[in-house]
Amino acid sequence: MASIENPGTQSADRRFVASAMALPLLEPDQEFSLARRWRQQGDEAALHQLTTAYLRLVVATAVRFRNYGLPVGDLIQEGTIGLMQAAARFEPDRQVRFSTYAGWWIRSAIQDHVLRNWSIVRIGTTASQKALFFNLRRLRARLNQGNGTMSPDDRQAVATALRVRNDEVEMMDLRLGTGDRSLNAALGDTGDDVWQDLLADDRPLPDEVVADRRDGRVRRAWLGRALQALSPRELTVIRERRLSEPSVTLEALGTRLGVSKERVRQIEHNALKKLKASLTREVPDPRGAGLVPA
Repeated sequence: MASIENPGTQSADRRFVASAMALPLLEPDQEFSLARRWRQQGDEAALHQLTTAYLRLVVATAVRFRNYGLPVGDLIQEGTIGLMQAAARFEPDRQVRFSTYAGWWIRSAIQDHVLRNWSIVRIGTTASQKALFFNLRRLRARLNQGNGTMSPDDRQAVATALRVRNDEVEMMDLRLGTGDRSLNAALGDTGDDVWQDLLADDRPLPDEVVADRRDGRVRRAWLGRALQALSPRELTVIRERRLSEPSVTLEALGTRLGVSKERVRQIEHNALKKLKASLTREVPDPRGAGLVPA
């Protein structure tokens, strides 16, 4: 994805970066004092001083991700959001430097932005996919595999280093190696055919949907009339054993009815024979109608 920054935007970004880098850093006691004023008193001036002092950290982190093809100005804005989130959650009593704490939030905000915008298709939704997206190129370079297909040993080395599955490494490697392609792109230099013409629709055809609905209603009517021929106990067994998901075991059903599981099996067998006889009177071939197992 190419950067879409225009010269005016780039000039504004440079001025912002210059002003951010010119701001003085805070000493630890200054950090804690400002953080306490903001957290305990809601002092917005303290919040402003605390966050602006570390805009240089936002800029430094954003620059590290500039090679993903997104405008640096956008990365800085996302990193600033992460900086504000860090300020809202920072607890000075834990005696941790705000710069250390904010660094994680800034990096996370920028990474999320890159993942959302690097491709039209969301490329990383899990922690392992995120780790692969931001580390696979570096590890491939270390393995001298900057170009070409990774060998099985290389994929295994990456999977071990990042603690992910081997198939996840393979999928991410393929995804990073190909850019977004439009379904409206032409198949060749000549002709009007486009890629979406080759996409198959796996859904059933409209006439098949209508036929299935009609046949389903007919089958349910046949089965409903056949079930009326069963006794209450037989009906209970058939419903629990054949018409429920998951089905009840013979032993569990026998305990409920106060009989042995062998007796339940006999009741089920006799009930199925009754159903078959009833359906045969109404339908010449119940197996062909999908009502009785073949």
